[in-house]
Amino acid sequence: MIAVEPELILYIAVMLAVAEVFGWIFARINQPVVLGQIVGGILLGIAMPPTEEVKDISMIGVLMLLFLAGLESSIDELKEAGRAGVSVAGIGVLVAFLMGFGIAYPFKGFQQALLYGALTTPTSVSLTVRVLMELDKLKTPEGNTILTAAIVDDILGIIVLTIVISALGEGGVNAVGIAEILLMVLLFLVLMIYAVPGIMDYLLRKVVRIGFADSTVTLSMASLFAFAYLAEHMNLASILGAYLFGLALSETEFRKPIFEHTRVIAHSLFVPLFFVDVGMNIPLKGLSSVGLFALLFSLVAILSKVIGCGLGALIAGLSSKSALRIGVGMIPRMGVELAMLAIALKEGIVGAKAYVVIVLMIFLSTLITPSLLKVVFGGES
Repeated sequence: MIAVEPELILYIAVMLAVAEVFGWIFARINQPVVLGQIVGGILLGIAMPPTEEVKDISMIGVLMLLFLAGLESSIDELKEAGRAGVSVAGIGVLVAFLMGFGIAYPFKGFQQALLYGALTTPTSVSLTVRVLMELDKLKTPEGNTILTAAIVDDILGIIVLTIVISALGEGGVNAVGIAEILLMVLLFLVLMIYAVPGIMDYLLRKVVRIGFADSTVTLSMASLFAFAYLAEHMNLASILGAYLFGLALSETEFRKPIFEHTRVIAHSLFVPLFFVDVGMNIPLKGLSSVGLFALLFSLVAILSKVIGCGLGALIAGLSSKSALRIGVGMIPRMGVELAMLAIALKEGIVGAKAYVVIVLMIFLSTLITPSLLKVVFGGES
């Protein structure tokens, strides 16, 4: 008989309990649940050191997190993002990458600076959306631009991170290697946008027609892991496969039920395990050695989105006031950076201290955004 290690069962039970308790505490003080789960993991890590078995299980949470992000997006919305959305996202990603690389280079060297630059590029606007809804500003031109820019930003940020991590994982950065990775990304994009939606829609209809409606989620999960594996086999990041498969599945009529069922599975088990594991892997003893760089990097990461996305809004023809509002709205970071960082750490591309830097950046970006949004949107009825 095959038996599960009792220690592993205990770890999972304690980690889920910690995720729930600290997530609830942070929700009560109007902070993202994810931050509470990470803080809980930091404290838990003092008493229970992380294990490789738990880390492997938590990596499923990474894939499901990005799969859900893809499902929440839409290829049609991506096509209809408009000039302002594309300009805000594109220039925002470029400026964030350059500024992140620039601040990291003196501290970390060329190759590590590339990774830190890439880790500044994604944006998570869920916090911004919540604040704008409270202010009744979500349906303003600035709110709509932030929403459409976030869709483009997701794609660009994940692609940039995939290229950098794939290049570093191959042993170095060179023109030929980058060209090969870009070609693989392009092929993967074409496959996911033009072929996979139709195929999956057909297969899911067949499953329902023969009387196995509940198996649509099972088929989606199997396909998710298959495409994540395919991405890895193509020397790309597995989360690119997970995100793009979610994006492809968003074009089918089964998008909503699959999203709802998968969200319950993911956010009740695998995603909390991932974020608690992130906290457990933060080396508290290394705080002093990264303190100055972590603070500088966080400040630059915050400013880079205000400057880059604001510049993109100005180029698109929006006013300076609107550009500032959009730039502030694009500040928050959340899960994508940590997902990619977990993969880079697993492949030996970056050390554990990078967790401290990125987590501090996430904390600061999410803590200051609500107050800044209220300031830049203040004074209007």
